[in-house]
Parts: sequence; structure tokens; C-alpha cells
Amino acid sequence: MSIDEFIAFWTSAGAAKALRVFWYFFAFEVSRYVLFDFVVVLFYKGDRYMKRGNRESAKESLWAELPFVSVIVPGKNEGKHIYKLVQSLSEQTYKNFEIIVVDDGSDDKTALIGRDMERNGLITLFLSNEVRGGKASAANLAFRYAKGKYILHLDADCSFHRDAIENILFPFYMDPQLGAVGGNLEVRDPGKNLCTSLQAIEYLKTISIGRMVTSYLGIYSIISGAFGMFRKDVLDQVKGWDIGPGLDGDITMKIRKLGYRIHFEPSAIGLTNVPNTFGKLGKQRLRWNKSIVRFRMRKHKDVFYPGEHFRFVNFFASAENIFFNVILNILWYVHISDMIINFSDLLIYILPMNLLLYTLANTLQFLVVMIFSSDYKDKLKLVPYLPLMVFYNGYYMRIVKTIAHFREMFMWSSYNDPWNPSKSSQQAKKYHL
Repeated sequence: MSIDEFIAFWTSAGAAKALRVFWYFFAFEVSRYVLFDFVVVLFYKGDRYMKRGNRESAKESLWAELPFVSVIVPGKNEGKHIYKLVQSLSEQTYKNFEIIVVDDGSDDKTALIGRDMERNGLITLFLSNEVRGGKASAANLAFRYAKGKYILHLDADCSFHRDAIENILFPFYMDPQLGAVGGNLEVRDPGKNLCTSLQAIEYLKTISIGRMVTSYLGIYSIISGAFGMFRKDVLDQVKGWDIGPGLDGDITMKIRKLGYRIHFEPSAIGLTNVPNTFGKLGKQRLRWNKSIVRFRMRKHKDVFYPGEHFRFVNFFASAENIFFNVILNILWYVHISDMIINFSDLLIYILPMNLLLYTLANTLQFLVVMIFSSDYKDKLKLVPYLPLMVFYNGYYMRIVKTIAHFREMFMWSSYNDPWNPSKSSQQAKKYHL
């Protein structure tokens, strides 16, 4: 098939035919993730401009009080990352914090490195679990020793822009009802290989823009454990972290159910390591995608019916999350089946058009990122990878998501995930955590 034949076919087919074939794309993908996001981001930016004076006043209040912050870093086998993290923290504009590192049963040199850093005053406190208890257990151990008014939960393999702590703190001085603030995460080394480059684009779309949108709408539903700031008194009320995987979204919902608001701050930027092979990435995303079933659909199902924890905004936050991650994933298979059954003789024209439409949508999304990015020149290097996002998001990630949802719905497989110790997972299953 030549380009001229392709153009001639779709010219003669017309808009009605294209809408019939690509109903899923136009009804859900482009309307929600391109047009809707663009409109909301424009409103967000306008609102942020109008409130620039409030932000400056909040920063003045922050610097006047200088609240003490406890930085907690739970993890296993993170010895090779701790020094770089601490070095990044030492360069922060905000200095009034302590650093508590918890080694959760590591079998590398984390304990040796951590204790050496504690002796040399590079970190405030090093704690070690001889028997691995899981990330939630390690975070709660650090929390028990924390002295700060605010708790900053970090992953050891992250580093941060110099004003990251300052920028993730000041929103608390704009809104006294905030219970937690999530930071913005970008991929540290996007050009390392194809896998990291595609994730870099994904992070820019789903975190930098996606969370900006949901935060503005009041339905932001996950404070990343890699970079999240919490009020200590609020963490006391929810009694810390429950056993994961998916503990980030779980604690966020627990805070929302108490009536506190959640905020995403795009100017607080952290850089994180990501899996550098598709095999490792698949394992990570299997774990992440199981959590929507375990926590949204099972543990926190009480947000969907009248009761003590019912609030419309929480209902909508969970419903939106489930609809776009679970229900639309099922509808995608209906869409593919529809094309194969009803238009099998036209697939030679449909498949290239599908690639073209999704590439155009990804490019428009990326353009929104560029418009609102302070360092857009570096991100322009990712443009050649945009056509491959069709296969990354449209097929690879969708298959991983489908497997994760199926396993968790029917086999409760997250309770057998080696990411958590078996003993902890069995206790979590027993008490429906």
C-alpha cells in the first residue's frame, strides 16, 4: 500500500467512518488525555498566576517559622544510593531537617555505610531491622523516632532540585486543610536506553501533567513514597503506613477519608531511577497495578456508599481511577475485537491510521509538557521516541495491567508478592489490609 492509496482511502471513507472505527480513541483517549488535560492545565496555570501573591506570602510564613522536618528513608539494599541522596539533601535551600535512614534487612553493605554516615554526622540516625519487615514496617520505625512537624518520605535512589524541600513545604502555609503534598518526579537518566526514554515521556505525561490536573480538580489520589511530605499529626491519626504493595495510594486515601486535602506541587522536583530493562519494568508495574484492585476496589470500597467515610470528592477520585485504569482497559479489548471482527478486510488501512492518531495525540500531550516546563530543551531529546509510545502504552503496558488486574481480582496475588515478607503479607491478608 502506497501513501497515496492510504490517503485516498481515508479521504473517501470520511469522518463518520473514522469515528466508527476509532470510537475508543476519540471517545476516551483524545478527549480525556489531550483536550480535557489541556483545558484544565490552562485553568490551573491561570489560577496559579492569580495566586502568585499567596504563594509568596506562604513562603514568607514558611521561612518565618522554619518548621523542623524529619526526612525518612526506608529501604532494602540501598547502600549504593544513600550517599548521593544525602549529598543532594545537603545542597537544599531549606536546611532545618533531620535524616533518618532505615535498613530493612539488607544483605549488602547498607548497614556498614549507614552507620559510618551516622558516625560522621552526615545523617542524624541510622536504624536497622535485622529481620526484614517490609517497606511499611521500615517507614513506621523511622516515623516513631521522627521529631519533625512534617515528615518527608523519600526513596534512597532519588535526588532533588535545590529548592525541592522548600517548594514541597510552602503549600501547607497556603491551605491549613492540607494533609500531605506530593512532589514532582522525573526520570534521572532518560537517555540511557529505549526503556528509560519511554518511561521519561510517561512520567512527564502522567506525573508532571496528569497529577497537576487531578490535584487542581481535587481528586489527586497518590502521594508517591519516592517524594511525599506529610503533616506528622495527620500521620499520627492514620497510624502510619499499612503493608503494601500500593502503600502510597493506600495512605493517601486514608488521609483523604479523614477530610484532609491532598496537593501536588509541580515546582518541587525530584529525579528518580527507573527500571532499565522491560523485564524489570514489567515486574514493577505488575506490583503497581495490583494495588488499584487491592486498595481502591477492596480495602477502600467504603468510599462508594453512604457512611462515615463517604465524601463525594473521594467517591469521584476513586471512581475516576477505577474507570480509566480498569474499565477502560476492558473496553480497549472490546474495541480491538470490534476492529478485527467488523473491519478485518480494512486492517491494512486501519493499523497505520491507528499509529498516526496515537502519535499525534502523544505529540500534543508532549507539547503541553513543553509549554509548561522550565527546562524544555533537555526534554526535546525525547521527541524521536514519541511514535514508540503507541506500542509502549497501547500494548506493552496494557498487557501488564491486564495481567495484574486479573491476578489480583481472582487470586489476590499481591499477598504473595516477594516485595513484602511473607509473614507480613499473611498478617495483612488476615486483617484485610
